[in-house]
Formats: sequence, C-alpha cells, structure tokens
Amino acid sequence: MNLASFTLAAAQKAVSAGDISSLALTEFYLDRIARYDGQLYSFITVTADLAREQAQRADADRAAGIVHGALHGIPISLKDLYDVRGVRTTAGSNLWRENIAQADAFVTERLFANGAVLLGKNNMHEFAYGVTNENPHYGDAHNPWQFAHITGGSSGGSAAAVAARLCLGAPGSDTGGSIRIPAALCGITGLKPTYGRVSLRGVVPLSWSNDHAGPMAQTAEDCALLLNVIAGYDGYDPVSVNLPTTDFTSLLGESLRGLRFAMPQQYFQDNADAEIVQAVREAGRVFHELGAAQVNKELTAAQEMFDTNRIILRVEAATLHHDRMRAHANEYGADVLARLKSGEKVGVEEYALARRHQAELRMELERFFGDIDFFITPTTAITAPPIGSDAVSLAQQLTAFTAPFDVTGLPALSIPCGFSRAGMPIGLQIVGRAWDEDRLLQVAHQFQRVTGYHTKQPLPA
Repeated sequence: MNLASFTLAAAQKAVSAGDISSLALTEFYLDRIARYDGQLYSFITVTADLAREQAQRADADRAAGIVHGALHGIPISLKDLYDVRGVRTTAGSNLWRENIAQADAFVTERLFANGAVLLGKNNMHEFAYGVTNENPHYGDAHNPWQFAHITGGSSGGSAAAVAARLCLGAPGSDTGGSIRIPAALCGITGLKPTYGRVSLRGVVPLSWSNDHAGPMAQTAEDCALLLNVIAGYDGYDPVSVNLPTTDFTSLLGESLRGLRFAMPQQYFQDNADAEIVQAVREAGRVFHELGAAQVNKELTAAQEMFDTNRIILRVEAATLHHDRMRAHANEYGADVLARLKSGEKVGVEEYALARRHQAELRMELERFFGDIDFFITPTTAITAPPIGSDAVSLAQQLTAFTAPFDVTGLPALSIPCGFSRAGMPIGLQIVGRAWDEDRLLQVAHQFQRVTGYHTKQPLPA
C-alpha cells in the first residue's frame, strides 16, 4: 500500500474499510514530517503527541462502532493563524511565539467534531501579509518541487505540506490570493469559498473586508470533502452568512455538457509568461472536449478590482496593526513592516471610495456571469521564483490575478494544469458565481478526471 499516493478521499475509504488504522496513517505522516520538514520548513509547530492521542481515540471509537464524521481518523494540518485550544498560534510572528490559544477556531471545532487528527500548525508569511512565505522568525518555507524556490504565500507552509504528502489537507486563508497562489506554485488544489461561507472566528485577521478561509488539498474532491466539514453559519462571526450549505461533492460526477465558460485574455494574459498562457489555453480546450461551450468576453473591470482590493487591504491591515507597530516595530519582518506602513498613507476618502467601488464591482460581476457558468484564468503570471526575490514587488505581481476575487467575494480555486520547462507547477484559476462552490468543484474535478497534473509528486515516497 503506497500511502504517499493517498488522496484524502482514498484515505477516508481505506480507514473506513479497516484497511489501515488511523494511528498507522498518522505515524506515516509524522515520519514524513520528520524526514522532510527540516528542508521544507512547512510546519511551525508539530503536535505529534496530540495527533497520536487523537488517532488512537479514533481507532478505539471506530472499533466500538462510533464514527464522529467525514474526517474520522484523517490526519490534517492547519495554517498557524487558526486557533487550537492549548496550542500556540503564532501567525508567523515572533511577537506571538508564546501565544497559547484559549479556545478553538470555528474551523478547528468543525474539524475535531468530524474526527480529524491534527498533525500540527503550518508555516506562513508573517501575519499573512505577503506572498513568498519567506519568514525571518520561523524559517523560509521551501517549494518541494525545487527547494531554492518560494512556496508562495501566505499559506505557503500549508501548500508545501500537502504537495510533499506531509498531510492530507490543510485549511488556509486568502485575502489577496493566499490560498490560490501557493496552491498554484506548489501544484495542489486550493479553494477560496464565497465571502461568508466559512467562519473566520478564531482566525487571525488581516483585512476584515477581504479575508476568506478555505480548504487546501491534493484534489477538488478532497477540497469538497473538507468544505463539507468547515462550511456553515456561525452566529458569533459578524461576516458569516446564514445560508444553507449543500453537499459540495454532489455535482462532482456530473458532465460539463451544457455549461458555458469564458477565458478573459487582456488583463489575465498580457503580463503572464507565455508557457502559462499556453497551459491555460490548453485547459480551455480540455473543457471544450468535456462538453462545455466557450463564450468570448472580457472582464473589463479586472484592474479596478485589483486596485480596490489593494486599497482596502492596506488600510485595514495598517489599522489592525497600528498600536502593535508603534510598540514593537523592530519585531516585524522588513517586508511586512514596509507594507503596513504604506497602508497608513492611504487617505480616508480613498478608502471610503474603495468600499463603495467594492459593492459596485460585486454587482458588475453578477452581470458578467449572466451568460456563463464559470471562467478560467492563470492563477499567477509566473511560476515560483527563487527565494530571496523582492517580496514587496512580488506581492503585486503574484496577486494580480487572484486579488480581484477577494474584494468581490466570489468563489475561486486553483488547480494544477501543467508544468513549466523548468519543472515548476502551473496553476489554473477557475472562478464561479457567488455560492456556487459545488459547481466550481464539479468543473475542477472533471478536469482532474481526465488530466494527471494533480497526481505528480515532488518527493520520493
């Protein structure tokens, strides 16, 4: 049994059938963490004792005929901005090195209630404010495809851990692309759900108006299984939306015949590497072969969407960190401090107009979807650059295609759609209507059913 080839869905079936125990599966991932994470720096905290305790309990309960939920006995990890009671939440910051959470985040509660086993807390860009995951406090996360390259961020440790098969899933967060960018650069699947679909209670914030929580895993099916667990209304989160959730796996097996999609080109291709543009065009051909019809149209507001996200994010992040910056400026990494200080220069009028534009742009996207079901773009304009590149300039470059859908709140995911000549993963972004995560996951799953990019592994079993 090649455990390194397991997806979350395959592991779920194997554990349920009694082919492998939760403890044996957990030990396999703890062994891989010990073997590889000294090179990857994908974890800040490894909770080995807790994981073994949870796995043993899961096995004992299953033997007694008790199954707690869809993730019963399944080893996962969490980006280190989700609170886990009794475990430190650093948010990638030296300031919070000893910050022990007093309660579980909503997502953590849902995971544990469904029987998940926690392997640890993943490395991240400091306070989630960056896209390289070069962290001066806990070490730079390294891309498992080429260790000298970045993972992307801010959920870079999560993406590296999933890609390297150090866990079966790892919920991350996304404010300007922090799930989708590292998913693209590390060759995994990452979903940013609709704003308000997954509660942010117990998640360290960066920008109240743009923050999203969502799943990262090997496949769209795995992300659907995770979203089934973590989605839902939370009356203690002011941005949580009280809508019924669906079974996000329900459409996975359905054909794409009758669906319509667009592939906007101007903004999303003009500045992208040629081999990335070609990979996305090839993906469009695959969707056509799967039965979807292409509609020619441009998303003319894309640049304004990006600019609006950037203004709102900068102001809200600077506001969140205002007092802490004044008291502990020397404790911040240089790139994060520079970006936080830049947010203090944005005027109140500019911020107010950006919030108004945010509402208008959401309406414009509703109209854009009037005659299509989804559209595709590159996730990023480049593949993973080397560690040591300019983190501040990379933030604008790598978020160009992802940030427009944070400010508008639409669901968007990244899946692998090819590899560069240098052997680095290329990400395909698929965007859907608000609350249409099931449709988005269906589209991604059907693509993965006929392609093999998501099955490639960067490290030996």
